[in-house]
Amino acid sequence: MDTIINNSMPRIGDQAPDFDAVTTTGPLKLSSYQDGHWVILFSHPADFTPVCTTEMMGFAKEKEFFAAHQTKLIGLSIDSIHAHIAWVNAVHEKTGILFEFPIIADLDMKIAKLYGMLQPGESETAAVRAVFIIDPKGKVRLIMYYPLNVGRNMEEIKRTLIALQTSDENQCAMPLNWQTGDQVIVPAPKTINALAERKASNLEMVDWYLAKRTL
Repeated sequence: MDTIINNSMPRIGDQAPDFDAVTTTGPLKLSSYQDGHWVILFSHPADFTPVCTTEMMGFAKEKEFFAAHQTKLIGLSIDSIHAHIAWVNAVHEKTGILFEFPIIADLDMKIAKLYGMLQPGESETAAVRAVFIIDPKGKVRLIMYYPLNVGRNMEEIKRTLIALQTSDENQCAMPLNWQTGDQVIVPAPKTINALAERKASNLEMVDWYLAKRTL
């Protein structure tokens, strides 16, 4: 029988579970750290591993992008704070790239279990590559999971963050492969009168339920 690590992990639309943690930048409480920002909480299997190093460097290189989009980062793995600090220092010395965002030392696996980052079929002691995008109200808006042996796609993380923020600001939806500057999808009409208004509008009509506009 499979081991159940957590059967109440947060889902899209749920409030992100709050937590206190020891991190490379000091003690952290999620709700206080967020402070009106978007947050990307992401886990990696282990320090001093090659795929994880490329991913953490990728997040660090995008410091200005995330700051411009009012987004804070939090990393996590089931390693000690001393291992984290040593890893941060080693990468900085070898590449010049500094991981300035906090990295949680989750030795007791409390937060990894809380967020369903431990998946027994993959590993019972290492977190998979999970990504949680949390909005300023503390709601989980997007969840991604990658296995231990496949690195994440940074461009997709950035694309989905922008899409969520753009959707909130403009009350619209995004079509397949949406990129900044592309047309967006307008919600379908819910009344006959709204349908008539749509037909008389300047929207690009594919069908009555599928209409696009330029922001």
